[in-house]
Amino acid sequence: MSRLRRAGRSLASALAGAGVIDERRLHATVDLAWPRVVTGFAIMSKRTVDLALVGLVVGPTAVAGLTLANAFWMVAKFLAIGLAGGTVALVSQNYGGGEVDRAAAVVRLSVALALALAVPTVALFALAAEPLVALLGDDPASVGRGATYLAVVAPGLLFEFLNLIASRTYAGVSDTVTPMAIRAGGAVANIGLSATFVLGFDMGVAGAALGTALATALVTVVFAWGMTGRNYLRGRGASPVPLTLERPLLDVDLLRQIGEVSAPLIARRAAQGLVVFPLLSIAATFGPVAVAAVGVGRQVRALLGSFSWGFSIAGSTLVGQELGRGAEAEAEAYGEGITRLSLVVYLAAGAVVFAFADPVAGVFVDSAADRTLSADFVRVAAVSAVALGVDGSVTGALRGAGDTRVPFLSTLAGAYLAALPLAWLGTVWPALGVGGLLLALVAESVVPMAVNFRRFRSNRWKAISREYRPETGD
Repeated sequence: MSRLRRAGRSLASALAGAGVIDERRLHATVDLAWPRVVTGFAIMSKRTVDLALVGLVVGPTAVAGLTLANAFWMVAKFLAIGLAGGTVALVSQNYGGGEVDRAAAVVRLSVALALALAVPTVALFALAAEPLVALLGDDPASVGRGATYLAVVAPGLLFEFLNLIASRTYAGVSDTVTPMAIRAGGAVANIGLSATFVLGFDMGVAGAALGTALATALVTVVFAWGMTGRNYLRGRGASPVPLTLERPLLDVDLLRQIGEVSAPLIARRAAQGLVVFPLLSIAATFGPVAVAAVGVGRQVRALLGSFSWGFSIAGSTLVGQELGRGAEAEAEAYGEGITRLSLVVYLAAGAVVFAFADPVAGVFVDSAADRTLSADFVRVAAVSAVALGVDGSVTGALRGAGDTRVPFLSTLAGAYLAALPLAWLGTVWPALGVGGLLLALVAESVVPMAVNFRRFRSNRWKAISREYRPETGD
């Protein structure tokens, strides 16, 4: 037995002995989670590389510009993630209950809805990039660079919508390795293309945006092969719920279910994305360096959130599949175990980032003054990421059951009743100042975590799941 395997078994035994998660559920969770974690780091690294490249080549105003433009990109992406959340919930329950054709119909309708949302969004961002970015900042250099980035990267959103539906479809049938390979390959292509355009052709923020858009389109092309039922290498990777044009193309009952499950998720994600706009506007009152620091902090937290990509999807898939089989007690055990596991992982990861906050900040900015402020945001991001990670696991379990309304309301509370008032307080209380933005970063994740954890403990999600299981969904 190799040392790595022995170490893995020892760790599994230790986690089970400590009451975190038993070994059988740990193996099932890790099998689903680790490819998603790799995928998350790969995808988040794209944005991180874009920020680092333009920050070191162009300067802090470019980082501020990309931060402003990314606010719009993330709002659109969050809409797609919300829709894809409904996809994974219904695919996992129907697939787990043996209703393969019904699961495939969910995918077909989800793709249609994704296109309906993406096309007008892309048109708006491409045609109105400058006035949109100008809503958030008043520094001409930052606004100009942000508008350039948004206009060039906008077409990539159409492909990102489709990529999210595809990756969640694979997750719903317990295959997270295929989307990992595809999305990680796209991330590598993105880094190579962006570096070539920014450093090789001196295209600045436009080069970073072009690299992201082209790499995102490439991922869609590769996904299309497997999503239509074709195998990749060695006869693997074909989706067991392939995308086809089989009739009936429209299933009103399924469309209603997708709407019921996805609408709160879309609204929740939209709330998460939209709150960034007033937060950045508040940050802009402290100057472009503060905007850049906020962008760095949120990007580091998003990178740490890659662990949650795995735990959240594992929670949705395993809880959803167990509920589809009618095993409510096992579904609860998975939800509890995955949540405890995520807490352990995030405490360790957050501690490492907190300890190395200064060199992490130095990746994005080079002047001492800029690096000091950015390092403060990195430390606070490391703390808030712990709550964000736990919330991701709990929300994943609730999503697997189709219980999506409370997570939406908790997000509203965290963002608009806690984070925004704290950030605003810094503008009217000079002693607090930028500290209000730091407190907002923490409150934005702590409040939803507390509310969603209480919801999970109530067990009401089990009753809600019965409305969507295959035996009651016909």
